[in-house]
Amino acid sequence: MPTFDWTRWSIAVADAALSSHASPAALEARRHERLQRLVEAASGARWFAARLGPRPAGGWRLQDLPTTRKSTLMGRFDEWVTDPAVELHALQAFMADPARIGTLFLDRYAVWQSSGSSGEPGTFVTDGGALAVYDALESCRRAALRPASRLLDPLMATERIAFVGAIDGHFASIAAFERLRRLNAWLEPRMAAFSLLQPVDALAAALEDFAPTLLCTYPSCAAILAEQAARTRLRLRLREIWTGGEPLTPALRGFLSSTFGCPVGNEYGASEFLPLAMECARGRLHLNADWAILESVDAQGRPVHPGSRGARCLLTNLANHVQPIVRYELGDRVAFRGDPCPCGSTLPVVDVLGRDDDLLHVGKGPQGVALSPLALTTVLEEEAGLFDFQLVQRAPDRLELRMRASTRAQASRLQRGRDVLVDFLAKQGATHVTVDCRAADPLRTGTSGKLKRVLMAASTRPPKARAGRGR
Repeated sequence: MPTFDWTRWSIAVADAALSSHASPAALEARRHERLQRLVEAASGARWFAARLGPRPAGGWRLQDLPTTRKSTLMGRFDEWVTDPAVELHALQAFMADPARIGTLFLDRYAVWQSSGSSGEPGTFVTDGGALAVYDALESCRRAALRPASRLLDPLMATERIAFVGAIDGHFASIAAFERLRRLNAWLEPRMAAFSLLQPVDALAAALEDFAPTLLCTYPSCAAILAEQAARTRLRLRLREIWTGGEPLTPALRGFLSSTFGCPVGNEYGASEFLPLAMECARGRLHLNADWAILESVDAQGRPVHPGSRGARCLLTNLANHVQPIVRYELGDRVAFRGDPCPCGSTLPVVDVLGRDDDLLHVGKGPQGVALSPLALTTVLEEEAGLFDFQLVQRAPDRLELRMRASTRAQASRLQRGRDVLVDFLAKQGATHVTVDCRAADPLRTGTSGKLKRVLMAASTRPPKARAGRGR
């Protein structure tokens, strides 16, 4: 299977264009048909085969299918996938090589891993059909922030695109970025990825040297760069900023736009389905409901009414048949709007509250070092192997690393996390920060329903955070 399938992509583009304005009944018909095909494929996986039984006379109904969780499915990974050639140990060996980021496993499957924001990492495999759908949705549903420029330069040949994020592992964002770079020969020399783990001064210098026109990153990292720009420590002539992976508040969007003098776009996605929702020209997130079913439910798993935010949400990916995602608990909290969008799209509008970790400033005075929560969590995950942890800022020069450490091995990992964190802080220029370790339960859960892993204690919060500095 080629990396990019023109035939599948063309069919998916045409279908997506029609579905954007389809009636609710037409959308439901598409979902029903695709759900039947997905469950038929899922029945080829041993884990699902043991739970599905024969197909009902009228076809499978979503509400009758079992709910699933990452921890359960990852524990039975080889029984979760429908292709016996896809084995977890082989995938882990594949992902151990950073040179393979953005390439295909077995020459036919895209592979990436989640960061473990809900306490456990995941490994995800995507087939060619799903890749074609993802590409089509990105092609025809992402709102153009500068319509005239896209009309004159549809292939973005005049743009320089920078991605700032976690780039040293097979994460979905960098895997998608590297795949795009490999697919487009004319863009390859004009695309570059930068690690958010390097000191801010080094990152700023590298970005200035590359001189991007488009910046793709996480909101918290964009906030750090905007603060550098506001202090004239970073000079970029950006035409667009695209964010994802974390909540983008209206205040932060305004701060980024005014600081860099360009429009800011946002998307909502997950490792389990990359382009879940995209902003329209009115700035509202529309769920790609023809290919993804997102159920907002309360703590007992019951559907919530439009306008109400559920306790969690369940995702069904209708596109990917090699690793069935069926009523899969994401953990994010979402609310669907009941009113139609002025943009004219009939796709449902969704408000999302995902990861809501805090942006930390360590050190005293205006020269304190800003630390992206994503950079901190990535360091602790990748270098210390910590996932179920919480980092709390107790004072400008004091952090507390908490973990449920009930065994000697867990206590050792907690200490390893402290050592890794101290080394990372020193590289960022924060050399006089104390990191305490504590074997304890997390302080509180973030409003997203996920564990809030990086937060400021109430006593350290400023009376009124400046736009772009907090959530």
